[in-house]
Amino acid sequence: MSATVTSVDTPQPATAAGHPLLRRSVRPGAAALSGVMLFLSFPPRPLWWLALPAFALLGWTLYGRRLRPAFGLGYLTGLGFLLPLLVWTGEEVGALPWVALTAAEAVFVALACMGIAAVSRLPLWPVWAAGVWIVGEAARARMPFGGFPWGKIAFGQADSVFLPLAAVGGTPLLSFAVVLCGFGLYETARRVHAYRRTGELPRGAALAAVLTVLVPVAGSLAALPLIDDTAEDGTATVAAIQGNVPRLGLDFNSQRRAVLDNHARRTQQLAADVTAGKVAKPDFVLWPENSSDLDPYRNPDAKLVIDRAVNAIGVPTVVGAVVTPDTGKLRNTLIEWDPVGGPVNTYDKRHVQPFGEYIPMRSFVRLFSADVDRVRRDFGPGHKVGVFDLAGTRVGLVTCFEAAFDDAARDTVTHGAQLISVPSNNATFGRSEMTYQQLAMSRVRAVEHGRSVVVPVTSGVSAVIMPDGKIVQKTEMFTPDALVAKVPLRSSLTPATRLGTWPERILVLVAAGGVGWAVARAARARRLRKAGQGTVDAG
Repeated sequence: MSATVTSVDTPQPATAAGHPLLRRSVRPGAAALSGVMLFLSFPPRPLWWLALPAFALLGWTLYGRRLRPAFGLGYLTGLGFLLPLLVWTGEEVGALPWVALTAAEAVFVALACMGIAAVSRLPLWPVWAAGVWIVGEAARARMPFGGFPWGKIAFGQADSVFLPLAAVGGTPLLSFAVVLCGFGLYETARRVHAYRRTGELPRGAALAAVLTVLVPVAGSLAALPLIDDTAEDGTATVAAIQGNVPRLGLDFNSQRRAVLDNHARRTQQLAADVTAGKVAKPDFVLWPENSSDLDPYRNPDAKLVIDRAVNAIGVPTVVGAVVTPDTGKLRNTLIEWDPVGGPVNTYDKRHVQPFGEYIPMRSFVRLFSADVDRVRRDFGPGHKVGVFDLAGTRVGLVTCFEAAFDDAARDTVTHGAQLISVPSNNATFGRSEMTYQQLAMSRVRAVEHGRSVVVPVTSGVSAVIMPDGKIVQKTEMFTPDALVAKVPLRSSLTPATRLGTWPERILVLVAAGGVGWAVARAARARRLRKAGQGTVDAG
């Protein structure tokens, strides 16, 4: 005597025509394709909407899968997404660091996809699944070595209809809305397909599916009034200098001096243009990160070059420099340089880049690449939030890589910044998409905190961004230039700034609730199967 215990939640096997190998390749191919679509949704392409079908396809790929296959499918998604997104990391050091970084980061995507598969049979599963994705992003932003948040879904949404949600709950809520909408699209399509096949359409489930699509869109429209570029505290005229880097082939010391000379020269040219009445005189000037790799505290010639440039323009100037103390680690420092008092204030970069500015596990990593010794002396992190008072304007400082971290920009605003500067050095990454990806982050931060954001970059793209995320001025890559713009100053706080990490915490709790529910359901199903088997055996 035998019996079979079935459940309405048991997924039916998919059927497909063709060769068995082809059938087995459909889901892995779909998983990789969903990752590629996510990559294509990122800048410089204006295809933000591709993230929606990407997550719909990922939802189809993972729905009802067991955990082990879901991990493999998720890993393929991670590779499809991050391999092309992060190709710039191998621009100067070859393929090995790029592939190794991608392989490690894709593990977080794979683990998130395991969680998504686990909750995919629950009612309202798109909500739990989107929460699980946010847990993956949160983990990737914190570990290992302080985290690598590059590739947050929010950072591909600078032009999207969902952008206003950044002002409500920051990047976690923005990412959540996009992922939820994508999974909701798949769930809606799945319900429609089931109705066509069976003629049955549970109203509650169908309505829930539609709401997972409509609520994120409606929430974004409702958040539009939060985007405001009103000059609450007046305006400031700011200049961003892009000095450019010299041609390739110069030795390291000559390159460093040439970069400094380029930024000084372009600042002096700006001063001449101001005197000639061609442009308005700025209230302050912003140089990029590493605009002086020569420590001006130790090199009198570097200090003299900066003094002359700042005296020529006659206003406070923020200079990016590498500071080399007698002992200890280097500092990636922004220096407030006064035309009268010289260097009067400093900010040390707090989030230093692993394997770029310092080498973790140096002796071990050297076994795989001798390029680690290009970083001869590690940089150390600062611990102070950077806000300079420049001619009466409080300017928050977020150095390059730090723009990817939620706390870096938020801390400056909660410490009184009326404007944010993101000085960067992207010259190492050539003409890759990296600079456009980073610029999109600054656009999202502008909306998230309701602040103008000025991005001075050594080799481009430098830009001036309004509090609504729109770029009003920008440079070309690898050309010397100076941007001068009048920007609104603001002191009010958006809900995202006030809430801080709470939106992310709440979404993590949502994910935990979904996973806990799924585990409890699975345990109950096992007990029922055992009980049913016991009844059969007794019979």
